[in-house]
Amino acid sequence: MEFEQLITLITAVSDSELTRFSYEENGTVIQMRKEKEEKLVTVNGVAQDVPTLVEQGATQTVGKETESVSGNVVTSPLVGTFYASSSPEAEPFVKVGDSVKKGQVLGIVEAMKLMNEIESDYDGIVKQILVSNEDVIEYGQPMFVIG
Repeated sequence: MEFEQLITLITAVSDSELTRFSYEENGTVIQMRKEKEEKLVTVNGVAQDVPTLVEQGATQTVGKETESVSGNVVTSPLVGTFYASSSPEAEPFVKVGDSVKKGQVLGIVEAMKLMNEIESDYDGIVKQILVSNEDVIEYGQPMFVIG
């Protein structure tokens, strides 16, 4: 596949409603995945996603309250797919409220078929987990708050 064709393909998938796309040609496999963009709106101090507001006619307040959490933020050192556990059946490495030590594994980021362990840079308690299992994450994206 030529570079121009690849760019056209990426643009077409990005502009479409597709969330996953896979293409194979002559032993080369191209897989694309995008997450739905979720927009949050705060109404009376309660964060709600836009589709929920539309469905409810913005008359009810449901959702989780916004809270400010202070602490040390662990960010992603690379672009890839986040995994909260070592396998789909396994328990997550950490949960909110868990005590962690510096160097303890918090999760895994898969990049180019390599599994990279994400370790805590801090001792403390997991205050917040900012990413979900199988999220596509960016370089420098906040992942955990350790307090």
